[in-house]
Amino acid sequence: MGSADRRMTGVVAVTWVSVAGVEFPDRVGRGLREEWVQRGWCPGRGLYELFEERVAAHGGRVAVVDGDGELSYAELGRQVRGLAAGLAARGVRPGSVVGVKVPAGRRALAVDLAVAALGAVVLPCTPGHGRRDLLAVWGTARVDAVVTVPEWKALVDGLRPELPDLHEVVVLGAEPWPEQPGWAPAAVDAEAPARILLSSGSEAVPKLIAYSHNALAGGRGRYVERVLGTVDGAPPRVLLLVSPATAYGSLAVVALVRCGATVLLPGGDRFDPAEALAAVGRWRPTHLAAVPTMLRRMAEQLPLPGEDLSSLQAVVSSAAALSPAVLGATLRRFGCPVVNVYGASDGLNCHARWTDPDGDVLRVGRPDPAVAEFRVCGPDGRPVPAGVPGELQARGPMTPLCHVGEPELDARLRVDGGWVRSGDRGVLEPDGSLRVLARIKQMVNRGGVSISTAEVERLLEGHPEVVEAVCVPVPDPDLGERMCVCAVPRGDGLTLGELTVFLDELCGLERYKLPERLVLLEELPVGASGKPDRRVIAELAAVAGRETEAVEAVG
Repeated sequence: MGSADRRMTGVVAVTWVSVAGVEFPDRVGRGLREEWVQRGWCPGRGLYELFEERVAAHGGRVAVVDGDGELSYAELGRQVRGLAAGLAARGVRPGSVVGVKVPAGRRALAVDLAVAALGAVVLPCTPGHGRRDLLAVWGTARVDAVVTVPEWKALVDGLRPELPDLHEVVVLGAEPWPEQPGWAPAAVDAEAPARILLSSGSEAVPKLIAYSHNALAGGRGRYVERVLGTVDGAPPRVLLLVSPATAYGSLAVVALVRCGATVLLPGGDRFDPAEALAAVGRWRPTHLAAVPTMLRRMAEQLPLPGEDLSSLQAVVSSAAALSPAVLGATLRRFGCPVVNVYGASDGLNCHARWTDPDGDVLRVGRPDPAVAEFRVCGPDGRPVPAGVPGELQARGPMTPLCHVGEPELDARLRVDGGWVRSGDRGVLEPDGSLRVLARIKQMVNRGGVSISTAEVERLLEGHPEVVEAVCVPVPDPDLGERMCVCAVPRGDGLTLGELTVFLDELCGLERYKLPERLVLLEELPVGASGKPDRRVIAELAAVAGRETEAVEAVG
């Protein structure tokens, strides 16, 4: 990968192969990719090369602000070069897949760029990813190196016996690594994989989605550029309240290389709405990027004496559906437009800019062909006319290469030369705008974090007191959705506490995935196919939740 002898060229597409033998086929094909470069929609250069151009052009500008202070582009560039040289000395090379588990700060961005400079592929994981997730993700990608910090070294070392391709664990200290004489970046094909984004979707473990340098800096870069546009054309200052390791958080590195932005990372293990508001006044961002749950909690905070939100030119909401209530509350609290982003790590993206609290949040703007164009298809898979609802599909410069290690997902979700099936129902209006009618994937979106219902259901099959169980999302005014288990018990007395102890302590399920509601049923409703009818089950769970709330209110 990144060199000719690691690349297999066919008539239609190119496949890159990692040092551990994992294939990264481009499901779009070279022809369209070259056309997007010729149109100027993709830069045709690697992420590190683009970053170095920023360093050369404005080295004194602040690149990152975090809990350790400010770091200029020139200073970040020196850290990236030192880190890249050190990783190269430890065996990271073109074609390596590098797992990363570091806190949300300057080191996270430096690692991303250093790995890109080596022609390797970065696979970041968040603090919430525990043993199960890391084994699944790093095992599927067959990582050959991991970068972490002292507090997580024991966790990573404990995984090594089950990750046979992992040859190097690099532990970063507080001090940056020095530059090394003679080090030079690798020659990089801009269509080669650069980063793997994680998306839970309806599968039991996170899906791994490979993005090229061009898809990140080009298609995704165009979206970031439009969303972070400033009124005077000055470089944006974006306060990122989500981890840069997430798919949404990948805009941090993209904003550096595409926009010359200043990225503000408050860090911390838990979101604090009062501290986030204080950070706006302290760091003076032009944009605040968050998920709807964060925005709602911030909007509920009463203004403190001296509060100053006047620097904000827009608030960006992504990673979960924006409700009318949250839109109105955010507009009132921050006094600036709200950019509502509809997207997915599979390469879907469109956004709308709202100033009216009564706006129809199902409308997500007009698709940009320099990011991703959309079409709507009927049950037969053929495109339908404007105004007719159907399944949304997307393809464009932002379209990723493939699903890593799961060709069956590509076979199911990629059609007609790279179009991505979203599983969402929507309509393209006659004026060209997009309206998303329903998100139908089997997942729970809890405060912007997607949790697979299938994983929890499979674990519950091992509980001795559970005959069968289906997990469904139930509405929640705070987090948007919570997971509810609808179970048929073997006897009496099954409780939510028993289930969570079983999932947490015996199964090792990450705590953020634990269900928060339990509904006991005599039998699960089934549909015409004989499978559990999730729509009916979700309705039963919602009714049970409302009845419980009513009893608690009376009590």
